[in-house]
Amino acid sequence: MSPFLAYEDKADSGASSRTPLVLVHGHPFDHTMWAPQLAAFSAGRRVIAPDLRGYGASPVTPGLVPLARHAQDIEELVDHLGLDSFVLAGLSMGGQIAMECHGRFGDRIRGLVLADTFPDPETPEGKKGRNALADRLLAEGMRGYADEVLDRMVAPYADPEVKAHVHRMMTATPPEGAAASLRGRAERPDYRPLLTGVAVPALVVTGADDTYTPVSDAEAMHSAIPHSALHVIDGAAHLPNLERAPEFNEILGQFLAGIDTHPS
Repeated sequence: MSPFLAYEDKADSGASSRTPLVLVHGHPFDHTMWAPQLAAFSAGRRVIAPDLRGYGASPVTPGLVPLARHAQDIEELVDHLGLDSFVLAGLSMGGQIAMECHGRFGDRIRGLVLADTFPDPETPEGKKGRNALADRLLAEGMRGYADEVLDRMVAPYADPEVKAHVHRMMTATPPEGAAASLRGRAERPDYRPLLTGVAVPALVVTGADDTYTPVSDAEAMHSAIPHSALHVIDGAAHLPNLERAPEFNEILGQFLAGIDTHPS
């Protein structure tokens, strides 16, 4: 049976000897958010980057899509691809999905990368805000929202090509898909207890100028996860993997090399 999600699956020579890498994008983007990582790491390992339900080329489920549904989609995809173990990386909403995945099938995850994300449950004010934004996107579409938040998603000083890529992803996202995930995130649970039970190596990374998930959030996750490393990338906001791709890739590459060297 074909998987529900559209995805990119890249691997060049030598990939079979290294741990596969699964990349989970954030909201409201698609798998091309990971373009620099797909290019850099597929030279030596298998790299899989799906479009989440409601984003990119994957089908839209209107209404409400909880993080648990996204995690189930990831589980079904890695089952389809025959991945028994892998490193799982997620950014922002993708990081919360990665936490949900760890709760569902953590025994298959060799390493966990949490970028520009946080584990706290939604507040009453945040729930109202996410649902109101979902209503707005359904009524108005994505462009006005994309224009407003672009300089928070990436720093105002970001490379113009990076800004253009991020804006394209946001405006191309179906409003129904974005709204459904916003309503799902409004219902998210508390992942903080889960973090204390993460037994595999973990990498926590964030942009120094991220206002959505400030450095203090990353520090709190690092403190909670037993075997974690923390890296703060200067000159980046919410998408350091795009804004400072060489620095992000160096950090991620070192983390992956450590996992390859010490098999479970």
